[in-house]
Amino acid sequence: MRTPKVIAFLLIGAAALQCAAPSGADEFSEHNGAQLYQRFCAACHGVRGFGDGPVAADLKVMVPDVTRIARRHGGVYPAEDVRRIIDGRSVHVAHGTRDMPVWGYEFRQAGATDTSGGKSADELVQRLVDYLRSIQVK
Repeated sequence: MRTPKVIAFLLIGAAALQCAAPSGADEFSEHNGAQLYQRFCAACHGVRGFGDGPVAADLKVMVPDVTRIARRHGGVYPAEDVRRIIDGRSVHVAHGTRDMPVWGYEFRQAGATDTSGGKSADELVQRLVDYLRSIQVK
């Protein structure tokens, strides 16, 4: 069961995307990966990516440290796996149920009125993937 704090965070995130609907995912087209991460990911994964965001303690699963993705994969950053997790095509059993918002779906839904919504959503997901690559510990 999600706590009120988690529910409030998820509702705020959904509301932010719904407010973007008139311009679709394009509202975020000027956001770089770091800005997208801070807006959509930091509440759970933490400002620096250590899994220590303000909502993390209220979740029933441990939020992963996203600065160590490559380290957990033998030093290789699995970009396509990360993309599939962010856009919703993949759920890792170790992560439990799909509590993480599926940003690919949310970006696409925000762009539903825009014929390029899918392309815009893919670009936003790619920016997140690239940003996460950039914060990997060596």
